[in-house]
Amino acid sequence: MLSAEAIKKIEYELTKYPPEKRQAAVMSALRIVQMERGWLSQESISEVAEYLGIPEIAAMEVATFYNMYDLEPVGKYKLTVCTNISCMLRGSDEIVSHLQDKLGIGFNEITPDGKFCLKEGECMGCCGGAPLLHVNNTDMREFMTPEKVDELLKELK
Repeated sequence: MLSAEAIKKIEYELTKYPPEKRQAAVMSALRIVQMERGWLSQESISEVAEYLGIPEIAAMEVATFYNMYDLEPVGKYKLTVCTNISCMLRGSDEIVSHLQDKLGIGFNEITPDGKFCLKEGECMGCCGGAPLLHVNNTDMREFMTPEKVDELLKELK
């Protein structure tokens, strides 16, 4: 069941759209629930669909299309490294290798302490700051180097 806080936030998002266009708030609603619960279970997606009054498949299509939605548990800190062409040309492979060595995990794995998850990301739309890394879909770090990765990990521990 959606929490009162999640409902309040979803209701705010719904004010941005005409009343008959509740489906327009599906991305925001999924984000709100994911931030509260840490990931989106099938049950969570169903609850969002039911609340918005849309077909469950419509919410599922959104949740499975965008890589910012997590359909399984992730660590406390989800580190997503862009590996598309601009970032790759500016050293994202080195960032990925460094993170894998430091954390002892590969893509889509979680550290044993549950603190970190490493994900491969699609273009984050900020190629001029490549290579890029997102922390929990909200904190974008640009011009990453192994040294900046070390500083970030120290900051998050």
